[in-house]
Amino acid sequence: MIDEIFKRNKAWSERIRTASPDFFPRLAAQQTPEYFWIGCSDSRVPANQVAGLDPGEVFVHRNVANVIHSADMNMLSVLEFAIFGLGVKEIMITGHYGCGGVRASLEDPTGALVDHWLEPVRRLAQINAEELGRIETHEQKIDRLCELNVLEGVRKLADTPIMREAWKRGLDINLHGLCYGLKDGLLRDMRCTITPEDAKKR
Repeated sequence: MIDEIFKRNKAWSERIRTASPDFFPRLAAQQTPEYFWIGCSDSRVPANQVAGLDPGEVFVHRNVANVIHSADMNMLSVLEFAIFGLGVKEIMITGHYGCGGVRASLEDPTGALVDHWLEPVRRLAQINAEELGRIETHEQKIDRLCELNVLEGVRKLADTPIMREAWKRGLDINLHGLCYGLKDGLLRDMRCTITPEDAKKR
């Protein structure tokens, strides 16, 4: 099966070079994305394609259920490099409806490692149990928890020392919360954007 990947890669590379001969030399010369996408590992949500951006235009970090753990050294290292190394301007925490990780957080734990990873989402469901309890279907409940997880992620990211230092230095960086619809391919704004001005009031 790996041979098929090489075949597809070669065809893709040839298509790009035919359409834009300088694309790869230009891409190899520098990485200057304005966008940083923190999303779910789900294979159905590729950041570049969903956002309509070319390679090199969006820096990406992904994990199961796009969870923001304040002690996740992997995510924090990527965040630090995105801000201070690449100079990104817009950070998007992007969840998606029908997320399997969020679904698992509403089920009984199995003792697997992923249960520990999803603990913040499970806790979020408990905190919002009253609201979630009023929702008619299980699928709608999952989707609402996906939204709540994004809202919480934006809040937690804004509270990291890295973001606070960036804003303290006067860097013009905005945090956004988005949810992607697998059924229609559209991004939805969760209207929880935090700007540098908003950060001063926190």
